[in-house]
Amino acid sequence: MAVNWGSMEEFLSQCKQSGDSAYGALRSLLQRLEDPKTRTEARIFLSDLQKRFDSKEDSDQCLQTFHFHIQDIHLEHYEGYQRRKKLTMMVIPSIFIPEDWSFTFYEGLNRHPDSIFKDKTVAELGCGNGWISIAIAEKWSPLKVYGLDINPRAVKISWINLYLNALDENGQPVYDEEGKTLLDRVEFHESDLLSYCRDHHIELERIVGCIPQILNPNPDAMSKMITENASEEFLYSLSNYCALQGFVEDQFGLGLIARAVEEGIAVIKPLGIMIFNMGGRPGQGVCKRLFERRGLCVNKLWQTKILQASDTDISALVEIEKNSPHRFEFFMGLAGDQPICARTAWAYGKAGGRISHALSVYSCQLRQPNQVKVIFDFLKNGFHDISNSLDLSFEDESVADEKISFLAYLASVMKKSSFFPYEPAAGSKRFRNLIAGFMKTYHHIPLNVNNVITFPSRAVAIENALRLFSPKLAIVDEHLTQHLPRHWLTSLAIENTETDKLSEDVLTVIEAPRQSDLMIELIKKLKPQVVVTGMAQFEAITSSAFEHLLDTTREIGSRIFLDISDHFELSSLPSSNGVLKYLAGTPLPPHASIVCGLLKNQVYSDLEVAFVISEEETIFKALSKTVELLEGNTAPISQYYYGCIFHDLLAFQLAGRHLPSEREGVKMKSGEMIGFASSAISVLDHAELSITETDNSSLVHMDVDQSFLPIPSAVKAAIFESFARQNIAEAEIDVTTSIRQCIKRNYGFPTVSETEFIYADCPLPLFNKLVLCCIQEGGTLCFPAGSNGNYVSAARFLKANSVIIPTESDVGFKLTEKVLTKTFETVNKPWLYISGPTINPTGLIYSNKEMENILNICAKFGARVILDTSFSGFEYDPRGQDDWHLEQSLAKLNSSAEPSFCVSLLGRVDFKILTGGLTFGFLVLNQPSLVETLHSFSGLSKPHGTLKYTVKKLLDLREQNAGGLLYAISEQGKLLESRSKRLKEVLENCGWEVLEAHAGVSMVAKPSAYLGKNVTLEKDGTTFKATLDDSNIREAMLKATGLCINSASWTGIPGYCRFTIALEDSEFECALDCIVRFKNVVKT
Repeated sequence: MAVNWGSMEEFLSQCKQSGDSAYGALRSLLQRLEDPKTRTEARIFLSDLQKRFDSKEDSDQCLQTFHFHIQDIHLEHYEGYQRRKKLTMMVIPSIFIPEDWSFTFYEGLNRHPDSIFKDKTVAELGCGNGWISIAIAEKWSPLKVYGLDINPRAVKISWINLYLNALDENGQPVYDEEGKTLLDRVEFHESDLLSYCRDHHIELERIVGCIPQILNPNPDAMSKMITENASEEFLYSLSNYCALQGFVEDQFGLGLIARAVEEGIAVIKPLGIMIFNMGGRPGQGVCKRLFERRGLCVNKLWQTKILQASDTDISALVEIEKNSPHRFEFFMGLAGDQPICARTAWAYGKAGGRISHALSVYSCQLRQPNQVKVIFDFLKNGFHDISNSLDLSFEDESVADEKISFLAYLASVMKKSSFFPYEPAAGSKRFRNLIAGFMKTYHHIPLNVNNVITFPSRAVAIENALRLFSPKLAIVDEHLTQHLPRHWLTSLAIENTETDKLSEDVLTVIEAPRQSDLMIELIKKLKPQVVVTGMAQFEAITSSAFEHLLDTTREIGSRIFLDISDHFELSSLPSSNGVLKYLAGTPLPPHASIVCGLLKNQVYSDLEVAFVISEEETIFKALSKTVELLEGNTAPISQYYYGCIFHDLLAFQLAGRHLPSEREGVKMKSGEMIGFASSAISVLDHAELSITETDNSSLVHMDVDQSFLPIPSAVKAAIFESFARQNIAEAEIDVTTSIRQCIKRNYGFPTVSETEFIYADCPLPLFNKLVLCCIQEGGTLCFPAGSNGNYVSAARFLKANSVIIPTESDVGFKLTEKVLTKTFETVNKPWLYISGPTINPTGLIYSNKEMENILNICAKFGARVILDTSFSGFEYDPRGQDDWHLEQSLAKLNSSAEPSFCVSLLGRVDFKILTGGLTFGFLVLNQPSLVETLHSFSGLSKPHGTLKYTVKKLLDLREQNAGGLLYAISEQGKLLESRSKRLKEVLENCGWEVLEAHAGVSMVAKPSAYLGKNVTLEKDGTTFKATLDDSNIREAMLKATGLCINSASWTGIPGYCRFTIALEDSEFECALDCIVRFKNVVKT
């Protein structure tokens, strides 16, 4: 309420009534100060008021009697100081009264050079009566100071104090040397920390803060509404206590500081500085870590001891000590130098003793401002909890640069994208472009994206290359053989190489020393078809050893894969490398490829990715297909990580400045060179692998087993946290218990202590290891017609003896006991691959009883069963489904079955916890002999610890029904069911016969209305003519509409094509439109 008074006595009479009345009178005085017409008179009134109580005794009495007082704060005493030496300030009981706490803070600010605030935009948090904001403006001439406080009364009194000092005793403006007054430089606003600056889009260059660092002993008190009409006691408590803020630092009373720092990161300019007053009660290490783990470099400006304010209750700190091992630091008096804990300090204080604590002023600046800002911008959008796990503190600057840069990139990807995008089998185009760019810029080698293929690891790249060529004899550097199949290294088939009686199924690897002269001697004597070698350190400096190897292998017709991993440096000053020097001037010959494993990051040990360089198009395409057939893909996160390193090394370079040198043409004169293995050619030519976009095309993929549905927040949080944390305990990445619970709950699958759990980036490489076990045992791998086409092709590529078990449409192309029995009667050592409960590609479901009957037949014949659950987890109507309970049935079967009978469970967790393109495969084995055989094939690319952390956290969240994950899974299940119905309707309207799906992410349909139709399509200057059948309809749809589907060649079901539905919303709508457009194309 406004207060009317005319004389000094009337004003004081009003103030004397109560603190609230005094505040009302002062607020009325402020209104007069704000009005230019009454400003001079009001300022003179303040001068008279100050003279009325000019002695210290009178001023103190004024506070007791009239609930305000005016005092002088002396700023500088040193000789030669030209500016005003004191400020005149008013205080009232409901706001923070300047004392040692804030005086020490100002002393710390004084330790900065004078330029620290000059012409800068500054915010002071917890400004109280505004004296520090005004002092900063007076001494350092900033562009603007925003004094901010959550206490509305503090803001009003600060404005009064601004007028007190901006105008002289006669009410006239006081100008500085730039012709400005304090009114030009300072503003005060009610604000919860930096909310005013954030809401008004004010970018700051300096943030200073002297804010509470003790939790209120009465937490309920902090939940009250903060208004200027609140009680004086409550408003005053805001300057002493803070509430819980949801930060890990709350346990030390530093939660409000933590929130201020994170809000400051959002609004401060990249080169800005934050300065905070920090009570030393939690210990100096805790105080510094608050800043460092958020990516700030810290400098302690000033430290002293001050007496603990007698009106501050430290019992909350005693309670923290009671419940944690942490001990706070207090001292007995100002002279004490031995710290005592909060409990001792509390007791000493209660007994009349004076306690003190250290008080420090910290100045901090963002280490990598732009990147750290991106990280916190991501975290503030629903990921606040992760900030408690974030740790950006590093002793090594280069480690900090690498990790912060990656986290910023990951944060930007997570914020912008709702899923991991489709990437071609050769690897992310962005990543391959960056590798090629690095080679161009730093080594002057004119590579492009189609010269680079990525692999999960170097070992995988080497094994895939050997399988692609399947040489009778290969010589491999002894340092590179440790992950090759054991039987390759023990075969003695070399004795028969001259007779040419061997089939290409026998692959013999001879280990060789790395030294080039010895390697060349072996090559000349043994004449291998493939050579895989690295180079000794002393030979890698020049290109002569490499050229000698190239010449020797070319002369005898050997393919050579040269590993440069040990000599390849991710650095802006890479050391001399003879191989890359050679490639700068000469193209890589067709018989040679370069292999490079990237495992040299400084932050995440064992995070690996590899790439192969080939300038031969056929090699590039074939190796790319081996990735899709044998590995599924290369983990996107690994490509993101190393892509960030390449990007940072290229980002500061001027485009076009480092042009590749002219290269001489290759003079080809070589012996007859080994080609791809005939089995590999057959599979690669006929396998229906994913279609890769050209530069000017955009395809809609209904042909890949990847979810492009939105990734829930809980998943994004877990992924980011896995990379943000440091020192993750082994137990936090041990996924076995979580996987064990998952398969028991979902399938009733039995496990014991001897059960082996094996993990990979996706299920396909695990399946392929089982295929190799089948081959090793001389088994026959049986696929029901209507199995995953990629798995069938992979088995054929690995040269497994395989058969297709016919299935019938009247049972939804499910496997039946009768047909299975008939098949097993005709094959030797049967192995059965079966997908369930959800069948890929049909989307039908095997019931518990159906699976029991199938397993019963398998047990009778002693078959080994690969039960693939990878595509299960999205049943459209789970209430109507018969849950699997395999434990009891398997226990009965194991007791009576043939000894060779066993069931191996294959699975993936991405569909179960919605990780999008981030996959995690697992294999559960209960048969010891099978475990031993599988481990003899050691070249398995294992998932990195960060992925294990993510998967474990999400599986545990799902088990606990926490984080909204189950709800997100339920919603996506409903979405898939809705899409399945829509797709069925559109297909049927366009002349397709649809087999209705009940689960999963795919369905099959027969193009009945199109079979036998003649089509002619013109595209990009080429003509496609065909009579449509269940195989070429894929190519026809692709050329006509850009829609990618799987034909009957992939599904294995005559006449039926597959469509996947886990697409991004707009892509799904586009896919439906393509189906309709294709109908119209064929009609016309």
